[in-house]
Amino acid sequence: FFFVVLMDQPPYTNPNPRPPAYRAQCLCGAVEYHVLADPVDAKLCHCKDCQRQHGAPFEWAVIFHKNDVRFTKGLDFLQFYNHESEVHSHILPCKLFCLKCRSLIADEGRRMFLAYGALFDFGTPPRVPEAFKHTCHIFYGSHVVDVGDDKPKFVGAKNKSALWEP
Repeated sequence: FFFVVLMDQPPYTNPNPRPPAYRAQCLCGAVEYHVLADPVDAKLCHCKDCQRQHGAPFEWAVIFHKNDVRFTKGLDFLQFYNHESEVHSHILPCKLFCLKCRSLIADEGRRMFLAYGALFDFGTPPRVPEAFKHTCHIFYGSHVVDVGDDKPKFVGAKNKSALWEP
């Protein structure tokens, strides 16, 4: 595998000889990345920012350690946006998207990489690994669609807010 790494760009560690555990790409395929390990957690986020950003009732957030992420294609098409400063710059935390198709790629934090689960290739038909399945709902206090599962539903952040009570 050929791994693209620029230390002044996304600070993902040097190439690793381990094969990728999972692969993801944007809509047009110009940007591709691999992850080397299972996610740390997966959640469904119902906050207003995620609803607006994705044009959907919630976001499937799959969280990885940044040192497990490798961009393998399209680093030249990667664009950053810092929501707090409203600037297109690699100021953390920031959002990553493809310049070519404008697909959202991920949210990058200081230590973590919040990937969007729908960008991963799980085969045909899709077989979503257990590690990618959501453990809870966050910011359910802003939900616009009821989700009838048995997962905990936090009003705000996981383990830092009350559980949702209808």
